[in-house]
Amino acid sequence: MAIRIQAREIHETEGAIWDRLLQPDKPTLAPAAARSILALDFPQADQKRMQDLAAKARAGTLTAAEAEAIDVYGRVGSVLSILKSKARKSLRKASNGRG
Repeated sequence: MAIRIQAREIHETEGAIWDRLLQPDKPTLAPAAARSILALDFPQADQKRMQDLAAKARAGTLTAAEAEAIDVYGRVGSVLSILKSKARKSLRKASNGRG
């Protein structure tokens, strides 16, 4: 679904909303915040769960609930990747501003 705002089309997808919220191309994070975001990762139990789900997907034996779990992990991973990208850009900007 899309809506029109001031003669431009904005797509109301989950990804588009996150993109507008996070503004990944704007390096606006403080260095300490950026470093904290870069330290984020899925806990070991979640990494194991994702590996197990991926193996079941390759084997074609996923249940509907497991397929939904893969989708959820994928969405969370995408947001985390966007945040980490913004964090790296923010740290580059901070280090370029000093030198």
